[in-house]
Amino acid sequence: AWISWRTATPYWTTDRRFMWVNPEEVLLASALWMTERANPYFILQKRKGHGDGGGGLAGLLVGTLDVVLDSSARVAPYRILYQTPDSLVYWTIAHGSSRKEITENWEWLEQNLLQTLSIFENENDITTFVKGKIQGIIAEYNKSHDIREDDDTDKFKEAIAKFRKLFIMPEEEKLVNYYSCSYWKGKVPRQGWLYLSINHLCFYSYLLGKEAKLVIRWADITQLEKNATLLLPDMVCVSTRCSEHVFSVFLNINETFKLMEQLANIAMRQLLDNKGFEQDRSLPKLKKKSPKKVSALKRDLDARAKSERYRALFRLPKDEKLDGHTDCTLWTPFNKMHILGQMFVSTNYICFTSKEETVCSLIIPLREVTIVEKADSCNVLPSPLSISTKNKMTFLFANLKDRDFLVQRISDFLQQTTSKIYFEREITGSLSSSDDEVGTTMFICLLRDRQFNLNENALFTLACFQAKEFLKEQAWKNHFTEYGQGVCMYRTEKTKELVLQGIPENMRGELWLLFSGAINEMATHPGYYEDLVEKSMGKYNLATEEIERDLHRSLPEHPAFQNEMGIAALRRVLTAYAFRNPNIGYCQAMNIVTSVLLLYAKEEEAFWLLVALCERMLPDYYNTRVVGALVDQGVFEELAHVYVPQLYDCMQALSVISTISLSWFLTLFLSVMPFESAVVVVDCFFYEGIKVIFQLALSVLDANIHQLLSCKDDGEAMTILGRYLDSVTNKDSTLPPIPHLHSLLTDNRDPHPEVDIFKLVRISYEKFGSIRADVIEQMRFKQRLRVIQAIEDTTKRNVVRTIVTETPFSIDELEELYTLFKAEHLTSCYWGSTSNPMSRHDPSLPYLEQYRIDLEQFKVLFALLFPWACGTHTDDLALRVFRLLDHNADALINFREFISGLSVLCHGDLTEKLKFLYKIHILPVKKMHTPDYRMYLRLWNQETKAKLENMKDLPKLNQSQFIELCKTLYNMFSEDPNEQELYHATATVTSLLLEMGEVGKLFCSPAHKTDEDEDDEDDRIPVCRSKQERTRCKPCDVETNSCVAGPLEDIKLEDSSPKDTAMSSAMLISDDETKDDTSMSSYSVLSTGSHELDDKLQCEDIAEDTVLIRNGGPYAGVGHHGKVGLPHSASIDKDWAITFLQFLASVLTEQALVQYFEKPVEISGRITNAKNVRKVGHQHMSLSDYEISLSD
Repeated sequence: AWISWRTATPYWTTDRRFMWVNPEEVLLASALWMTERANPYFILQKRKGHGDGGGGLAGLLVGTLDVVLDSSARVAPYRILYQTPDSLVYWTIAHGSSRKEITENWEWLEQNLLQTLSIFENENDITTFVKGKIQGIIAEYNKSHDIREDDDTDKFKEAIAKFRKLFIMPEEEKLVNYYSCSYWKGKVPRQGWLYLSINHLCFYSYLLGKEAKLVIRWADITQLEKNATLLLPDMVCVSTRCSEHVFSVFLNINETFKLMEQLANIAMRQLLDNKGFEQDRSLPKLKKKSPKKVSALKRDLDARAKSERYRALFRLPKDEKLDGHTDCTLWTPFNKMHILGQMFVSTNYICFTSKEETVCSLIIPLREVTIVEKADSCNVLPSPLSISTKNKMTFLFANLKDRDFLVQRISDFLQQTTSKIYFEREITGSLSSSDDEVGTTMFICLLRDRQFNLNENALFTLACFQAKEFLKEQAWKNHFTEYGQGVCMYRTEKTKELVLQGIPENMRGELWLLFSGAINEMATHPGYYEDLVEKSMGKYNLATEEIERDLHRSLPEHPAFQNEMGIAALRRVLTAYAFRNPNIGYCQAMNIVTSVLLLYAKEEEAFWLLVALCERMLPDYYNTRVVGALVDQGVFEELAHVYVPQLYDCMQALSVISTISLSWFLTLFLSVMPFESAVVVVDCFFYEGIKVIFQLALSVLDANIHQLLSCKDDGEAMTILGRYLDSVTNKDSTLPPIPHLHSLLTDNRDPHPEVDIFKLVRISYEKFGSIRADVIEQMRFKQRLRVIQAIEDTTKRNVVRTIVTETPFSIDELEELYTLFKAEHLTSCYWGSTSNPMSRHDPSLPYLEQYRIDLEQFKVLFALLFPWACGTHTDDLALRVFRLLDHNADALINFREFISGLSVLCHGDLTEKLKFLYKIHILPVKKMHTPDYRMYLRLWNQETKAKLENMKDLPKLNQSQFIELCKTLYNMFSEDPNEQELYHATATVTSLLLEMGEVGKLFCSPAHKTDEDEDDEDDRIPVCRSKQERTRCKPCDVETNSCVAGPLEDIKLEDSSPKDTAMSSAMLISDDETKDDTSMSSYSVLSTGSHELDDKLQCEDIAEDTVLIRNGGPYAGVGHHGKVGLPHSASIDKDWAITFLQFLASVLTEQALVQYFEKPVEISGRITNAKNVRKVGHQHMSLSDYEISLSD
């Protein structure tokens, strides 16, 4: 039967559980449930063991059963049943997770249904009415919330609700599947449920009152293995940097482990290039007969995995999606047989592979198909299907069980393909050249036309080589006649034999395109390369600089690259690819590989061959950290351990494998082997893939095993291997010998005897041909975890090593802080953020710049780690600190900037902390990208680098900025034990600074106003009126302050401001700009002011918790929450200002403030608290990368 792997995308509802359910029959209403309310038709019940009391032993047993049996009662412990008075059958019509939820349903039933039901006489009519009413409510809900029929089952929705409730996960965290298993804590197994979501592995168990929870981020997993022991035949081991976890007793361990591998791979991809999981929105709707017990997201991931294997098997473009496959037979005319195998159909291709892997495979692009028709069935050939192509080939499939459905699918795809072809022809018709041979293999012609001074013997030898080449060409032409030519050719064991014998020089480019699959991408993207070349021409970046530097190092010994024509072609191809894929750009070794491609293919063909290499055949090889090559290096070490075990320990001790394999793999032996021999390796690579490189590398080690075992150091081992590879020759080559300038370690001994490349390749197939592609992929997954986590650890160590001398934090503290910093970045990647994750994580940047966080992420870390974070002003203060730390004003801060701010607040002295507090209030609140913001930063950008900062150079604080500083001070102490004392000290300092500002006005001429003052001349800020309610004074120290103990109507404010000042500059109020940017309530300051206000001050104008304070002059009313009352119709005095020295001197007069700012802050406690907060979860925070401890 036709098996479809393309399924519907999941639709995720909100966290709210709609409580009405489709009526389900219940036979035993009282089993494990307790009735709390009842009426003639409805019963409200609660699950035993839930809530207060727990139900004793019975409750413990019920709770355990609910977890083990995956009962919905665990997440919905309340339910409502419907029953007619004379019936013994009950119907579940609603359930809820809390008493409040279920009570709302109960009350609705009593108010809307109960009286209506009494009208009916027949109980069957009542039942029909109730069921119809509930189903109508659900249908209306589904319609209003756009819930589709092909969503997850109710059972899986219950699992999602449990998952989010148990582990406090947000709606964005998507559950993929869950499995029953045992988790081993020590020697004791805990039976429970393993939840696998996109970003986390979670486990939950509840047995007899003991609850166990575990949460591990996929990005923290360093090793994932499926093992078997005598005691546990099937178990999965999950390792992180600090712990190991074992799960066993799976019903289907293979399915579970494959899904775990896939999710871990997604996480590693995110760490590597910041590409997280994105749902496939193009999948069709799910058929009714598809398995409903599997979640939609799980089906989506299964389809992705099938498509990946399909693309790898047939070398198809990376965006090709498998639609389905079916068993069938294929008539092969070359041997007159029906071969059993499988047909695969995707959007643009029909493919076939035989059950026996090497017998036959076939790729038919739909763009080549002309006719698809159903042939007449017979006993010999049941359900046949004939497919004809443009090159006059006809393929006959038979034994198709769902032939009609298959033909319809192919017809649908053909219609789409035809429209694409017409569109492409219309666009590119004018670009086609009448001379198709322009630019063809000019380098080979260059070599052949080159004059060589050859003697008679050399001429005879060359003639023999040319005869061999002619015989090879004839063999391939005969093969094309028998098996077909082009992309639709039958690929058999005979094809492989011809490749191993060597591809003729004239056919090499054509067959490389065919075997690599690059021909498909080139055919479907006409004009793409020319457009890239045109767009990239004349543009310069880091990649183009590196390309220019390496152009003349690319096969410099080859005549084709000793002139500008060859160099220009190489430049165009490399530059075009750098612009196509900026994530890779350019990497060393790409120039060597590309130069060889250009020798045998046109420019455009070489470009698409390079695309196939970098993006499909050698994934991640050529990125900035050559991750793919490091992964395959680890795979090679594993293979060496299996196939040459006697040599493995010696090579590991000498560290030779890691040294040699990187250069071998990155350049496909082109840099370590004579050119005419290395191209034979490339032939085999394009046909068989990476397994050829592993086989050949093992053969080289095996051929030198005795010499390598006697080596005393790595230099001697490298010399042996270098001499061996240098001696590999191609006796069939028609090209003249080209001196190769690759780096080899040589000595004065005689050269190594010649080694024939074809013999070496055949030996590699004979000894190591059993290596399978799927085994290599399995090994790659294991090594990818290790390599990427090792890179992450290296990055962390380098970052810490770079800044450890700049901060008083210890190395351990810096590593913990870096882990939290990186975790917050990762959390935002999969739970949403205001900025693009790609802009915040760029692996090509220096270590300190690779991870950066935006404002929203910083707010979370600020609340967890910074000592000044408390109360409702935390977000506002975080904004100010963030802007100060963001030196380049790009709305992102790196780890160094983050630590610089945290160091001051935790380990800075009094002056440094006050200076930091002063600076964050100089910056405008909302003008993050304005010249004013950058101007303020420039004022101290240079002096922050100096050891001694001149405090006189800091800008003055104007009145509106001073108001915000006062707000911060008052809110900063809201959770301090000495809160009241600090409030009074702050009030005293505030009053003193107000007087200083007034005095300073006397020395400030209006003619010398700054440009900033002139720009803000019209900023008049209205005073916010206080709540009109009676005041109630808080007790305060009568020796230093005056308390408001009764009615305030008789209070008169003394006037201590200059008589010629119309309005007091001490009247403080938040400007509109600040109000919009903070979540704090506005407040005012009561101070001396105009005489007109003396009689206007009334009780209702003062906040409920206002305290009036007098300190040798003006009164200042300071609220308990930082609220300060101001007379109405006041405005900011633009002439008023104070300096940092004045602020510092004022604070030093109050011992309480001095002690507060000098108090040391222990960051380790805050780090531990941050971990604990993340362990229990938060509505807007991720779980940490630390496991949740298990409770006994």
